[in-house]
Amino acid sequence: MAFDLEGLYRSSYDAVVRFLYRKVWDADRAEDLAQEVFMRAMHHQPEKPRSWVFAVAANIARDEARSAIRRRKHLTLLTHEPIAHPAPLSDVSEDLERQEQEAEVKRALATLSPRDREVLLLWDAGLAYPEIAAQTGLAVGAVGTTLARARKRLVLAHDRMESLREEQRAAASA
Repeated sequence: MAFDLEGLYRSSYDAVVRFLYRKVWDADRAEDLAQEVFMRAMHHQPEKPRSWVFAVAANIARDEARSAIRRRKHLTLLTHEPIAHPAPLSDVSEDLERQEQEAEVKRALATLSPRDREVLLLWDAGLAYPEIAAQTGLAVGAVGTTLARARKRLVLAHDRMESLREEQRAAASA
């Protein structure tokens, strides 16, 4: 069977970007990394393309995290350009709400074990249980159980953070 990079790209690109975004938390960087994944696929022409793409994406995200840590260690000054045209107030409030929701998800995901987080993100990216098993080293039968537990832990972590935030709001308004 001939390797169909175009078909793989069309069927997997959005899921790979979403998967990478939840690893690096930067939409532009996630798209750049996804392009790198597909460039590698073009040169490698894997036998199981979808599983291979997500395995490479996970490795690239890990490398990216290591690079970010190294950059932060060497970073001494961060400058920001002033915004020439501020966004309308409604856009700002929507953007702040979106950023707050993303931060909540990121914090909740950070409470999970690396294995739970990986299984959850691979499932969210659209991988089937056998593909998740191959990527994580779990038995196919253990993927469903691990996924169910990871979802439950994620919901509990989010609920705890929500309760804490509500308590803080109540204390601040008192």
